[in-house]
Amino acid sequence: MKNGKNYTTTSGFEIKEVYGPSDRVAAELPNPGTYPYTRGIHPSMYRGKVWTMRQYAGFGSAEETNKRYHFLLKQGITGLSVAFDLPTQMGRDPDHSLSHGEVGRVGVSISSVDDMERLFDGIALDQVSISMTINATASTLLAFLLVVAERRGTPWTALKGTTQNDILKEYIARGTYIYPPRQGMRLVTDIFSFCPKNVPQWNTISVSGYHIREAGSTAVEEVAFTLADGIAYVDAAVKRGLAVDEFAPRIAFFFNAHNNFLEEIAKFRAARRLWATVMKERFGAKDERSMMLRFHTQTAGSSLTAQQPLNNVVRTALQAMAAVLGGTQSLHTNGFDEALGLPTEESAQLALRTQQVIAEESGVISSADPLGGSYMIESLTDSIEREAKARIEKIDAMGGMLSAIENRYPQGEIESSAYEAQRAMESGSSAIVGVNTFCESAQESPPLLKIDPTVEKTQVLRISAFKAARDSGRVASALDALRAAAEGDENVMHRIVECARASCTLGEISDTLRHVFGEHHEI
Repeated sequence: MKNGKNYTTTSGFEIKEVYGPSDRVAAELPNPGTYPYTRGIHPSMYRGKVWTMRQYAGFGSAEETNKRYHFLLKQGITGLSVAFDLPTQMGRDPDHSLSHGEVGRVGVSISSVDDMERLFDGIALDQVSISMTINATASTLLAFLLVVAERRGTPWTALKGTTQNDILKEYIARGTYIYPPRQGMRLVTDIFSFCPKNVPQWNTISVSGYHIREAGSTAVEEVAFTLADGIAYVDAAVKRGLAVDEFAPRIAFFFNAHNNFLEEIAKFRAARRLWATVMKERFGAKDERSMMLRFHTQTAGSSLTAQQPLNNVVRTALQAMAAVLGGTQSLHTNGFDEALGLPTEESAQLALRTQQVIAEESGVISSADPLGGSYMIESLTDSIEREAKARIEKIDAMGGMLSAIENRYPQGEIESSAYEAQRAMESGSSAIVGVNTFCESAQESPPLLKIDPTVEKTQVLRISAFKAARDSGRVASALDALRAAAEGDENVMHRIVECARASCTLGEISDTLRHVFGEHHEI
């Protein structure tokens, strides 16, 4: 504490006034594109290719979201990112009683192949990368997309994108799970096995630290718990008989970019180095792509404030710059109004322009690793790697991440960190401009996006008509085959694709698996 300020990072590392050569632990600093990829996974980084600029979007009906996608594509985004509503995430059709009041609210409502067709109307599936933030129902949404591609004559081999498909972080931090953890893991590894042979350019998982950080973790915990999840997925796939270099090159990661600028940059570097070491030394990976931690970044939604919302433009810009200097492969920047509602077209455009200004005007893309060799950055990188590794070893001692989750270890650590952060904010020791310092008494709210209240009624009528128009015998046969596959050890992904072809709904597919797997309930 000096001059009333606490000079520590969010993970509790004390910041020295001056750093020098003695603060670097690692004697060597290999070039970008060289194992263990501390400085980036590509030799030239953004000189060769600028990161993919995504804007996470989805609300109301497929038609409404499709209009937003066309708007964003005209503004210059280079990848689509789909937000699904809660019924879709939880495997419920719009006409289910538990869907009432949530249809189209926090994302787009998708419950059939026809909905997916409308979502991407006028968008060439082989010309744009598609990221789907979906977990418990990831296999079904991927199947819907594959069937849409079939209808259009687009080969699956041409599709590029990602299903988040990270069920472990749902049990840890987010809560949109359906099945028990071990059955959830089976669905994840079924996608791992299915995609290399059928959709080879598809990223089968995006192991997500974003939601772990949003739940209140520190930067160190975000790295440790995310990589521990990744280890659990690789271990499960290897135990299923998959060769590590067959599936690991398509594993991607998803991190948060928070406010502590320099710690965030170091966090990305530490995660890259630690993952490369794990894949090489623990799993014996030989393919360099299996060792490369490729990641998407989203700026921190939890850092956005309803008070003085225009301040969020500055927060987002700093967070985006940290992600770029940390070497991200793709980036989403939040709208300044997202503490109040879903982003409007104007705020989404400004968020995208933030990325474009960084890429076109800042000059930071000129060098592959502009901050490499900085005494402070390298010291923080070493510290985060050391502390994250210690937590991973603790999880290993518990029997792995599944056992740690069942014993509520990561959940408890995150809850404790979130509590301490809240106390620091309330006491004023952690300053948040516009909230506990430099406050204003009267503030005007910016214009907010309003969800059409008729969306739910429209979707209910639409799913009813969809069910009435199909071949009920074919539906029943496909669902019976899925049930049999789930009861055995067959890869259910093939059967889910057949269900999609037979016009089964999301809810019907999910309910069939519920019947076999059961449902998970937090203790």
